[in-house]
Amino acid sequence: MNLILFGPPGAGKGTQAKRLMEERGYVQLSTGDMLRAARASGSPLGQRVAAIMDAGSLVSDAIVIELIEDALDRHAGAPGFIFDGFPRTVAQAEALDALLARRGGGIDLVLRLEVDEAALLARVTKRFEEQGRADDNPDSFKVRLKAYADQTAPLIPYYHAQGNLVALDGMASMDVVGAAVAAALDAV
Repeated sequence: MNLILFGPPGAGKGTQAKRLMEERGYVQLSTGDMLRAARASGSPLGQRVAAIMDAGSLVSDAIVIELIEDALDRHAGAPGFIFDGFPRTVAQAEALDALLARRGGGIDLVLRLEVDEAALLARVTKRFEEQGRADDNPDSFKVRLKAYADQTAPLIPYYHAQGNLVALDGMASMDVVGAAVAAALDAV
């Protein structure tokens, strides 16, 4: 199972990914985590990643695809993969599709956690006021929401055209969303 979870920051993607890892044994492929691990590894690829990041540049899609392929190889027996933070653009989606096709697979399911942005912002603002989490700063959160909308919007029709996009109510409780995720997976 190759799964992509889409949704803006705070929509519950991390919570649902954690559940899938615990309940189904899926492996979460977080590009951010993979970049940090590669950098720390000291491997030739890690050294390339470190040099790019140290220069303040963005790591290319080709290198991210290389990291994903390496992770797929390291977890070859996993029952499923959750792609986290990738793809963010149609070009990245096409590169991921090509990688998976070379391996005899593809994206089986794209789950889009739909949320009411005003309610989400209110939730994050309340959490920021109560807990002081820096990533919940309402102003920076608005920027993150806009970036998500700008980057992800073109991917919605891309995956809809492939017939593997399922929209779920991300405003429901964690358990209700978890049950909807499970039902969508079981239907594939």
